[in-house]
Amino acid sequence: MFVFPEPPYFFLLAGLLAGITSGLAFEASLKQLVQEWSISRSTRTIAYLQGVQLQLPFLGICIGICIFLASGLEVFGFPTSLSYGVAIILTLLTGLLIWSQLSKLLVQLERGGSRSIDLDSWG
Repeated sequence: MFVFPEPPYFFLLAGLLAGITSGLAFEASLKQLVQEWSISRSTRTIAYLQGVQLQLPFLGICIGICIFLASGLEVFGFPTSLSYGVAIILTLLTGLLIWSQLSKLLVQLERGGSRSIDLDSWG
């Protein structure tokens, strides 16, 4: 008789909670640093935006989402090793793309100010 293992509902919720709380910390840090930059217009502030103050919450988002994705796959019956393999690859690729896009956006902000990233004016 084959018995299915208990799905990791705890890790599913813990990963989601970690991702959300890290996302809120990331948002607050990014807003604070952009506000400081808008006052001083210093290139040092933009360079600081890509430092540990943003990398740590971003890493927390990535880890939380990776655990959430892997646990979600396990709920549907995938083996743990396959679930974490797929989740790690997806999280790494997505995280690198998002970090790259954020870096480009910050450079664009530094060069052209907030008008250069006003999406409503692209029309």
